[in-house]
Amino acid sequence: MPNSLHSAHSDVALTFDRLRAVPVFAKLPELRLQWVLDQSQEVWLQAGGILRSEGDLANCLFVLLSGQLHMTQRVGTQDLILARHDRPALIGEVPLLMGVPYFWASGRAITDCHLLELSADTFWQFMGLCPTVSTSVLRTMVERMQEVQILAQHRERLISLGTLAAGLAHELNNPASAARRAARQLREVFPILQTQTLKLTHQSLARGQRDRLIQLQQEAIERAQTAAPLDPMTQSDREDEITQWLEAHQVETGWRFASTFVNAGLDRDWLTQLSTQLSGQCLNEIMVWLDATLTVVGLLNTLGHSTGRIQQLVEAVQDYSSLDGVERQPIPIQDGIESTLTILEHKLKRGITVIRDYADDLPMVMAHAHELEQVWMNLLDNAIDAVNDRFSQTASTTSPEVTLHTNPVNIPTGWETTIQHSFTTEQQHPCIWIHTRCENDYILVEIVDNGVGIPSDVQPYIFEPFFTTKGVGQGTGLGLNTSYKIVQRYGGDIRVTSRTGDTCFQVRFPGQC
Repeated sequence: MPNSLHSAHSDVALTFDRLRAVPVFAKLPELRLQWVLDQSQEVWLQAGGILRSEGDLANCLFVLLSGQLHMTQRVGTQDLILARHDRPALIGEVPLLMGVPYFWASGRAITDCHLLELSADTFWQFMGLCPTVSTSVLRTMVERMQEVQILAQHRERLISLGTLAAGLAHELNNPASAARRAARQLREVFPILQTQTLKLTHQSLARGQRDRLIQLQQEAIERAQTAAPLDPMTQSDREDEITQWLEAHQVETGWRFASTFVNAGLDRDWLTQLSTQLSGQCLNEIMVWLDATLTVVGLLNTLGHSTGRIQQLVEAVQDYSSLDGVERQPIPIQDGIESTLTILEHKLKRGITVIRDYADDLPMVMAHAHELEQVWMNLLDNAIDAVNDRFSQTASTTSPEVTLHTNPVNIPTGWETTIQHSFTTEQQHPCIWIHTRCENDYILVEIVDNGVGIPSDVQPYIFEPFFTTKGVGQGTGLGLNTSYKIVQRYGGDIRVTSRTGDTCFQVRFPGQC
């Protein structure tokens, strides 16, 4: 017998006793049992064989008569066991009863299995003919759904935290590496600064010159703190000017200082003023000392920015993963969205433009912060995937930097009254809009993307448990379902409209607007 699924009319006679071992059929009269046998086909499955694969059309169900069979769902590169059947049982009734068009789990034989296969039409006809079976099947379904949803929700939370951890590790790497480089360079530059300070101390400078040198140092530091970044062409031109000035004043290896001076906002006029007020004999030592001073200031700024970024990321993760107490707290909508964007920034850097349009003085929502952020995480992560899918062929031509706009002036009149955002289809690069406002007695959050869109035939199913349009192992089918339940628990709702280049999720919460 080949190690695969096959159907045939067996020569082995099935007895009513074997069929009655299945709880659903335990109390049926022989006439009904015979009808089941007449309408079904026998299936023999060798150990290791697949009964049905996740994503196959759900057009039948099975009765396990003997053997052991596991129901599994693909998560990444692993198969997660959802249920173990080691005794006679009904299998595959959940997608039929829920109206889900595809099996959301795979059935794998652990030992040789003997089953009956019933078509979907036969199943519904039998449910109508036998009220006792209907009651038993529905009770079994509810129990299974509760068990599977608890397991799947735990897994969804772990996957979400895994995504968060991966993003956190990616995001922390950049500021941590920058801080490490800055610390290493500080160890190299600081001895130079000390040496040059001692040299200048022993120079024959008048008291006024020493005071002026300290004053110029403070001016240089202030300039460095407020210097605006220059475009590459201007930067290069100014470095050439500084280099020429240093060479004209016999400053040794002056070209090494040009970049530091230009980045600090120093120009040729400022250097000329310095040279006229101080002794020309020590100008070379002053330039080395000034370069070391500004380098130290720049490195300290880098350390400050890097550690600040690390703190921001840690706070965002703490907000997302913290467990709130029993009591709900007033939560600012904007804060949760911003924390989620921080966590997802490693995905946004692929060239996605995020446009924020937050309403001023928006009321707070009485909720648990981590639950709201789970809603934003699911919606924004899906939006990112959608725009990446649509623009993947042109991703190499997009900017690697994420553009963040607040209250953009280019959003047209009509945003407040319609979700037919025709302007999204005009965008030639990945874009996500986040808009908040008051709508009667509700707080409205709109998340719009110009991604691939959701086909109209699947839109009615997107909030159902285990339904996903992603490939096997890429989605759990619980993200939107979980978000929907969270929003409903707070007295709100989620609506969606979608077409290619224009998908809008509207989330409403009760609020004192």
